[in-house]
Amino acid sequence: MSISAEYAQEHRKDPAVLCCRTEAGTVLTEHNLEDPAIFDELVESGLLTLTGALAIGQVMGATLVKTADSLTPISADMVKGVEFLNEKKEETSTPVTKKTEVAAAPATKKAGVLKLHIDEGRGINIELPMGFVSSENNFAAAVLPAPTETAKVAEDHKDFVRRELKNYTFPVKEVKLGDKTNFENGVLTVRKSLVPEALACSDLVTAVHMDIISPDKQDVYVNTMMDIQPIAVKKEGELGIGTTFEMTGVYMLLTGTDETGLQTAEANVSNGVYENNVFWGRPGAPDKDAYIIHVDVTIKAGTGMERPGPLASHQVMDIVTQEIREELKKKEISDAAEERTYKEMARPGRPRVLLVKEIMGQGAMHDNLILPEEPCGFIGGRPNVDLGNVPIFLRVNEVRDGGIHALTCITPDTKETSLVYWREPIVKLLAEDPELDFIGVLFVGSPQANAEKFYVSKRVGATVEGMNVQGAIVTTEGFGNNHIDFASHIEQIGSLGIPVVGVSYCGVQGALVVGNKYMDAMVDLCVSEDGNVEDILAKNSLSPEAALRAVAMMKTKMGGKKINPAHRKYNYNIIEENEQSAREIYKC
Repeated sequence: MSISAEYAQEHRKDPAVLCCRTEAGTVLTEHNLEDPAIFDELVESGLLTLTGALAIGQVMGATLVKTADSLTPISADMVKGVEFLNEKKEETSTPVTKKTEVAAAPATKKAGVLKLHIDEGRGINIELPMGFVSSENNFAAAVLPAPTETAKVAEDHKDFVRRELKNYTFPVKEVKLGDKTNFENGVLTVRKSLVPEALACSDLVTAVHMDIISPDKQDVYVNTMMDIQPIAVKKEGELGIGTTFEMTGVYMLLTGTDETGLQTAEANVSNGVYENNVFWGRPGAPDKDAYIIHVDVTIKAGTGMERPGPLASHQVMDIVTQEIREELKKKEISDAAEERTYKEMARPGRPRVLLVKEIMGQGAMHDNLILPEEPCGFIGGRPNVDLGNVPIFLRVNEVRDGGIHALTCITPDTKETSLVYWREPIVKLLAEDPELDFIGVLFVGSPQANAEKFYVSKRVGATVEGMNVQGAIVTTEGFGNNHIDFASHIEQIGSLGIPVVGVSYCGVQGALVVGNKYMDAMVDLCVSEDGNVEDILAKNSLSPEAALRAVAMMKTKMGGKKINPAHRKYNYNIIEENEQSAREIYKC
């Protein structure tokens, strides 16, 4: 496969190898050369030897004197007119003196612009947008310095609170089944007779089982884990504003099969012993010491791969959850153990950044409910499939207040549960970064057909362009089919000149089959040693460490620094090195 002129320039020092049979007398261009990215595997397998090969920059424009087949390294005896890179000296039209060193030059701020004045060289004036000043660190650059006493910011450029959300927590010490739903003195009792009521919600549901998994008895069998949800209720206001009450130390777990025993899942499944099939510590996984209200739903045979079947399962669990929510709502603020204040900040003068989250949108088990009435609830939520998978913007606090109910049943280790959105680590990091003006999250569904993928992706590009952002992060769950539009989203944003970072499970099994020149900063969520997916909930999914890497990479690109190319093979050492660099930058 030949390469582009731009790619050839970037890899001018890499070995030059013919991509196809080439006749003698051919003047070599990028169209005659193979992609160096595949060389490591070819050398390792013995299909290619690079000894004596000239560099790409040496052979460009040279004439081939011998006819040669594909994958033939170009040696000195095969060409004439070779340009030897090590003998060529770079020329500059104007000598640069020490007084032109930008790093040492005094800077002044005015209306979001960094202005530099250089006395020598005929009074050269340079203007750069604020937020794009590189640091000495090769991994992440400082984006925008904080205002100082000597550089006053205009009154309309001061930070202010767009909106505020109050979250009050109510710890749960024990959970049990009983005759009446009740929450007193930290003990939550769930009414057993809820089961037949939930069963009656849909003709597609044939059986419902409910039990409690306590922290000290987690060696129990469960069917595949369809979703993990927090228990929270709006005390006042709607999602994103007002007051929310949340139970801590307890989560809802939905599992299920159909009548034949077929697990309600699209591909891999997480059925088995509960404590062995959860990757503890991930945002999308329950806490190890938490109680689990386990609702297992059986649906009619053959309905698991159709939209109504899994949707009915989620409706069943929400009936149980809603009764608990109503009991929680009876509490008073004075009963709460902790008050959390989520301030949705506007930071004028700071670079505007956006998080784009690609969510499943192929129907059946590839769907999500957007903006339900209750946090991570069911009632009132709009399926993104029914909305055409077009991009939908959620405010920062709408996401943090449970604006997404996840219906996805893809591989358990890569899917994003409702709990992920409830405590999304990238959202948290961006919202708390004083150097950035984080405007919110753009959710876009991933359709099945390529034509629809590119349609919604163009809408992403148009939407982002209208938002006037200076940096973006694009995430996706799962891998494979949705990587097509994932790559397209990055291209749409990158082509606007906006620094963009991609976040996805890749590894070995999820290796990207598509790409473009804007995918130069990628965060791989894979932590499996062999690079393959595993039937363990949340293992290869979004983590606080991955969030640190993603934001650090975005700020690096915004600072004008290049991201070093990734290794061609999965290498967990690179992940560890990047995480350490990110921790040093954020001092955490």
